[in-house]
Amino acid sequence: MGGNGKHRRWRISFRRSSSAAVKKEPPQEFLCPITNSLMFNPAVVSSGQTFERVCIDVCRDLGFSPTLPDGSRPDFSTVIPNLALKTAIISWCSESGSERPSPPVYSEIESSIRSLSGSTGTLESPKIRVSERELLKGVAGNPPILYSHAATDLNPRNLHSSSSSEESVIANATPLLPFATRPSCFSYSSSPSTSSEFITDEGVSNVASISSSSEDENFITKMRSLDVYEQEQAVIQLRKTTRTSEEARTALCSERLLLALKQLLNSRYAAVQTNATAALVNLSLEKGNKVRIVRAGVVPLLIDILKSGYDESREHAAGAIFSLALEDDNKTAIGVLGALQPLLHELRSGTRRSRHDSALALYHLTLVQSNRAKVIRLGAAGALLGLLKDTDVAARVVLVVCNLAAGDEGRAALLDANAVDCLVGLLRNRAEFSSESTRENCVAALHSLSDRSLRFKGLARDAGAAEVLLDVVKADSERAREKARRILEGLRGPEASEEGEVDWEAVMKGGVTQARHRVGKSSGRNSTEF
Repeated sequence: MGGNGKHRRWRISFRRSSSAAVKKEPPQEFLCPITNSLMFNPAVVSSGQTFERVCIDVCRDLGFSPTLPDGSRPDFSTVIPNLALKTAIISWCSESGSERPSPPVYSEIESSIRSLSGSTGTLESPKIRVSERELLKGVAGNPPILYSHAATDLNPRNLHSSSSSEESVIANATPLLPFATRPSCFSYSSSPSTSSEFITDEGVSNVASISSSSEDENFITKMRSLDVYEQEQAVIQLRKTTRTSEEARTALCSERLLLALKQLLNSRYAAVQTNATAALVNLSLEKGNKVRIVRAGVVPLLIDILKSGYDESREHAAGAIFSLALEDDNKTAIGVLGALQPLLHELRSGTRRSRHDSALALYHLTLVQSNRAKVIRLGAAGALLGLLKDTDVAARVVLVVCNLAAGDEGRAALLDANAVDCLVGLLRNRAEFSSESTRENCVAALHSLSDRSLRFKGLARDAGAAEVLLDVVKADSERAREKARRILEGLRGPEASEEGEVDWEAVMKGGVTQARHRVGKSSGRNSTEF
């Protein structure tokens, strides 16, 4: 009996040992296809496969797309944590008695993937999305014009060149602020030096002389290096080189350099991503480069940076989109590629510089009717009006409001969002918003909202607009006074402009009829008081 018992216990122990041995081999779906190791943090990519998250990060940083056993290549553009699979792996480890996987070390994964990339070929450059390529075919028909905006200021003549009547209405209704066309982020640098010289392998060279293809190739070689330090030094050099030299900006903005620069916009290293984005801002300052940059497929990457990039990178991304939006041929493409919503989010929650550049980017993009319609359909009217209370961005946001108010759809949305009361409130708070141009733009927006709108009259009376506009007529600029007079005449009715000058000081006391009596004019028509 004892022997049988021992034998039975031995057989039980043997079966457990055998079972454990079988379960030591994890299911294939628990293994990362790149490292063939049990995944600690599995994540699903756009093409449907699941990888260890660190492997995805390394592949994206290196621009490497591995060939899987089935011959396909994964798309790493979108990454979503696979929590269900992670839970299944943990459960399997507990049931099988296996150790749970430990967090992988980035440097070790990087070394393995570098070895893998060396055995399967060179690192692959990012591909342009098919939809984007189709979209930009229309842009390719417009050749770039070699003209520099780098030192000019915004003015109605060079910003409103559209021949459409609607754009002309916007240009006439919106007195532009004296903003320079350079993005805010261009006014500072995070690179180690702001000198006009940079270091190459051959020594110190003046950036004004950078026009040769060999220098272009030097940047490209370093940016495609597998060494992150080399990449960082390359984009810092490029940033400094293109900062002060128009000649360098024109010479270096080649298709091959833009392709190499795109690869670094996805870098997980803050210094690489930030300086790469800043260099792109510098290149975009040349008018002849703007369409070329959009054509190269950079805008989707800038949008990704706005959504999830480093703080300073987001500043530069907003500045780059603003700069690219100055070119009329780019405005529709940038809107179609999805930049409007990230710009609106950055305007609400970004840094001071990114908010300023996001507002100006939205202003230029909403000069196009299709983008105005998109902004309205995003439900942005109320958010933009709320930002008018923020003195830091109000001067720029009111420009966007002026553009939206020029169309019927935008006008209706703004009236629904209580725009009249918001704009009248800005004009009433002269102490907080003393800028002449801001007040002019507020009056211009009210003037656009009043166009063919019976609803405007009631909202204006409720907001006390007549009293505030009378103050504008007395004390503001000639442009603001003229539009304020037109609004007051519209509130009164068509007879106000038919029968001569109005005594504006009498308007608030007895309406337009009594005002006319003061200047010796009489009318037999019934009058409506404010």
